[in-house]
Amino acid sequence: MNIGEYSVKSKVVSWLLVVIMVGGGILAFDKMGKLEDPAFTIKSAKILTAYPGATAQEVQDEVTYHLEDAIQRMEQVKRIKMSVSRPGLSDILIDFKDKYRADDLPNIFDELRRKVADVSPSLPPGAAAPRVIDDFGDVYGVYVVLTGEGYSWRDLYDTADAVKKQLVLVPGVRKVVIDGQQGEVVYVDISRARMAELGIDLAAIAGVLRSQNEVVNAGNVRVDDDYIRISPTGDFQSVQEMGDLLISSSEKRLVYLRDIATITRAYDEVPGKMYFVNGKPGLTLGISMLGGENVVEVGKRLARKSVDLLSIIPVGMKAVAVYNQPREVENSVGGFIVSVGQAVGIVIAVLLLFMGLRTGIIIGAVLLITVAGTLFIMNIYGIELQRISLGALVIALGMLVDNAIVVAEGMLVRMQAGMKPMQAAGEAVGKTMWALLGGTAIGILAFSAIGLSPDNTGEFASSLFYVILISLSLSWLTAVSTTPLLCALLLKVGDGGGEDKDPYAGKAFQVYRGLVAAAVNNRWVTVAGVVGLFVPGLQHAPVFCRYLRAGRVGYPHHP
Repeated sequence: MNIGEYSVKSKVVSWLLVVIMVGGGILAFDKMGKLEDPAFTIKSAKILTAYPGATAQEVQDEVTYHLEDAIQRMEQVKRIKMSVSRPGLSDILIDFKDKYRADDLPNIFDELRRKVADVSPSLPPGAAAPRVIDDFGDVYGVYVVLTGEGYSWRDLYDTADAVKKQLVLVPGVRKVVIDGQQGEVVYVDISRARMAELGIDLAAIAGVLRSQNEVVNAGNVRVDDDYIRISPTGDFQSVQEMGDLLISSSEKRLVYLRDIATITRAYDEVPGKMYFVNGKPGLTLGISMLGGENVVEVGKRLARKSVDLLSIIPVGMKAVAVYNQPREVENSVGGFIVSVGQAVGIVIAVLLLFMGLRTGIIIGAVLLITVAGTLFIMNIYGIELQRISLGALVIALGMLVDNAIVVAEGMLVRMQAGMKPMQAAGEAVGKTMWALLGGTAIGILAFSAIGLSPDNTGEFASSLFYVILISLSLSWLTAVSTTPLLCALLLKVGDGGGEDKDPYAGKAFQVYRGLVAAAVNNRWVTVAGVVGLFVPGLQHAPVFCRYLRAGRVGYPHHP
């Protein structure tokens, strides 16, 4: 007894398999992570070291050289992609080998920090501690610009900070980053003539300003069983108080700072970053999601939270969404559902023309069961729905029905000849199951180079191979188990009067059989024709590559 006969005989077990795949697929579709693109790790790190006052040559000889020497001792390093020594700053960018995946990088970054820390004593006394940056590959799923005509940068930042404190509490949000804020400064404009007249040194003013507002520990006093902390006063509470600072001249005369200087509060004259939306400047809020989260659900939570935040945003300020990943993901998933519906419709329509209504319903049902089972197993192994995995499912839709069509057609012919369903299932499955398994394995192996590639391509597109592996494997399983069950349930047994009639005597089949026979009998002509079609295609490959290099084929950009 093979799988087909067992499926028809043990209907409870067969239906249990169907219920598990369909029910698990429906639950998995709601719970599994949904992203726009697969998670991708940028295998790079940057080391910045400040060396104020040094020339570019001094930075190279005294800082960059020692750091590069320590970095090159790491076997994980692929190359030092960029090393720039400019006046006062050493900037080094490192690429790690492609074979390392996301789970390996935290340990690699820790080793990099240890190497850099070990070489720090060799740096000159004026150099700051090297700073290792390894998190510049974050992708923000939601990008919002906060603008407000008539409001200051401080007002915008205070509002953005209040919104940030609420958004980080939303389940599924990893972090919220504010960018574009302008640094607040206090300008002290001093008349050089007045300073020379009073004999006041500019360095003395800077020293007094620096020491006046410095936070220091003033100690504590014990009173009985309690300790009372001493908190000194005198620090500046406003810009106006800076004018009351007393400055000593060379003649030991005390003058107020406001008498010799104009003190104003403003923003940096040269901003570091400026963001504009619809021609209006503003601050950006970048919201990144936790890994493996359902981005669509997180987007719905953010939308509900944004309604509560309307009371925080003052009248006149406006939050403009520049990029909304949850909406894009929802559109992608919706497009996949449409593709599944179209595939099922096309399958049923084609089979209605050639095999009848009942067979079309069987193949369509098997297709839906296979897709549901694929989603179920994807959720078990943590494969999210994203651009690559959805593309794999769309690719697989055209192959998922092949195995089921072979088994259904075999049972249809045998049952029309009067054979009982169990016997028909045993013969149809027994004669084809291993050939179908071999064909399924070939289809899977065709995509194995993508999933098993050790480089960045394999990391980014690995889900393409694994989704096709799962879906095609399930298509073979459902073809030899679920398809015989549904055929036994829906197909009618013939009266057996046409046992001597050849079911393949139709004109269309005879024409097709003749073409195949001619191709096999004249195999060298067939091979020459295939090669003749393949070689001209290779001649157009360089043209396509030039189009790629010229940027004619583009990819979406994420902020």
